[in-house]
Amino acid sequence: MPFDFQPTFKGALVELRPLRPDDADDLFAVASDLLIWEQHLIRDRYKPDVFSTFFLESLTSRGALAVLDCKDGRIIGSSRFHAYNAQAREVEIGWTFLARSHWGRKYNREIKQLMLRHAFRFVKRVVFLIGSQNVRSQKAIEKLGSIRVGSRPDTAGRDSYVYEITSVPA
Repeated sequence: MPFDFQPTFKGALVELRPLRPDDADDLFAVASDLLIWEQHLIRDRYKPDVFSTFFLESLTSRGALAVLDCKDGRIIGSSRFHAYNAQAREVEIGWTFLARSHWGRKYNREIKQLMLRHAFRFVKRVVFLIGSQNVRSQKAIEKLGSIRVGSRPDTAGRDSYVYEITSVPA
């Protein structure tokens, strides 16, 4: 069975669905907060032209998901499946960002739990590639039980840590 990169999920807090072209304005409203990007490798995604490139890359990846708040249906972020390797039985989850109004609560945890639950229907290992300066994301993924297993350059040659998880956290 081939990996489904753009499923739809609904949890208690969030709904994840495939990212659509008409999500651009709503997602930019979230992404335009420069503090979201302060620890990311690409720190200027809050700028319209940089975000536009990121958004188009997200759409063409065919693995990007919009994250909606179940309370009001508003887009509060995005995440993505990437780099599925059927032979190694692994997939990457990344490019996640969330409105600051939803930080420090259970939203990111639920997003990742939903994505992990889906991924483990197809794979034995999920990988997260996180920039070495992105301590906030490193801590968030460690809270889920991910373990740092090494480092490698990302696709642009920037230093990143490799984390892995092999089961859905409780």
